[in-house]
Amino acid sequence: MSFAEVTLELLKGFAVTCQLFILTLVLALPLGLIIAFGSMSRFLPLKYVTKAFVWVIRGTPLMLQVIAVFYVPGLVFDLPMSSRMLAVLIAFVINYACYFSEIYRGGIESISKGQYEAGQVLGLTKTQIFFKIVLFQVIKRIIPPMSNEIITLVKDTSLARIIAVEELTRLSQDIVNVYGIVWPLFYAGAFYLVFNGLLSVLLSWVEKKMDFYKG
Repeated sequence: MSFAEVTLELLKGFAVTCQLFILTLVLALPLGLIIAFGSMSRFLPLKYVTKAFVWVIRGTPLMLQVIAVFYVPGLVFDLPMSSRMLAVLIAFVINYACYFSEIYRGGIESISKGQYEAGQVLGLTKTQIFFKIVLFQVIKRIIPPMSNEIITLVKDTSLARIIAVEELTRLSQDIVNVYGIVWPLFYAGAFYLVFNGLLSVLLSWVEKKMDFYKG
């Protein structure tokens, strides 16, 4: 198999990897904020249920969650998943939303109570205080841990191969198995390195842009 043919095949897998990465981020980031509010809720039943759910998701392997999402509906409820990609996306969104929620929670709770009180003195509502005073300070504080999770997400997309989603790692492994050549695995690794390198540069730029929020 020629270099050009391998490149074209891996590009197909990389497109699936990028799709899974982008969709997971777009869906997990806002869902994580909702879960964070649930875990900080003053309504105790909601708070404890949310915390228990986050504990379970964070305490079990993502690979197991992917397998469970794909097989459990069909085996238990006789409602098989219509798409392998959908199953992977659901598992990834839930998993990363729970991790993001803890980062959000830590960022929100790190803001001093004095800033909330100052907002109240100015006559702002709780919603206005959050979006006008707290939010950008939280964003600055959570960028480093968020960056780590985002980089990890790029690598975790390779777990989609467990249920035969043809992402980058799966296709490179198939080439190795069929043609008996090992270099496509290292070539696939180069795709991940370049992608993570670009993301690191972008996230560093965003972090620098937020430097003026010193709160």
